[in-house]
Amino acid sequence: MTTLHIDFVSDVVCPWCAVGLASLQQALARLAPEVHAEISFQPFELNPQMPAEGEEIVAHLTRKYGIGPEQVAANAEAIRQRGAALGFEFGVGKRTRIVNTFDAHRLLHWAGLLGAREQLALKQALLKAYHTDGRDPSDAATLAAVAGEAGLDATAAAAVLASGEHADAVRQAAQRWLKAGIQSVPAVVIEGQYLVSGGQPPEVFEQALRQIAASSSTMC
Repeated sequence: MTTLHIDFVSDVVCPWCAVGLASLQQALARLAPEVHAEISFQPFELNPQMPAEGEEIVAHLTRKYGIGPEQVAANAEAIRQRGAALGFEFGVGKRTRIVNTFDAHRLLHWAGLLGAREQLALKQALLKAYHTDGRDPSDAATLAAVAGEAGLDATAAAAVLASGEHADAVRQAAQRWLKAGIQSVPAVVIEGQYLVSGGQPPEVFEQALRQIAASSSTMC
């Protein structure tokens, strides 16, 4: 078995990150047990200057990308269909606001210190909470509750959020990926040197992982 390290650079409010993670996991399921991956979730803030109250999502997308509400709706439907094909549900009309995700990244960093399994569980729970259920990932009480639902200690999560802990570590990690040239997400960095960008189909991830695993085995 070949074990690969994957840095999954993403943001909780990015729908393509939900698609990309579901697609990557499907690819890994196809490759098991020959190829195993250790996934580390890395922070990327799509809107680091977003105020606490957030912004209405259609207004935000039309302003940011210069498209009309009709195109926003069409894009959302295309993403919904991609998610559905991978088993991820986007709740129609549930996501009404874009919010600041810095605290969500702090909580994910904390979960990563507990272990890869805990961090994956929290990441999946946060993606579902926002994209499927329309919950607010900038709200501390919501974040702590989601951590509990993911099997983590909700009281400990709430303490992390209240303390401001891991803020410097998240900022440093986010800057490191920006300096590495990551400008959009999801960015899937395999073995620290191979990049697969965007919410690619499982076949793309599968081919890349297979080739990298074969190369790693040859070098060993």
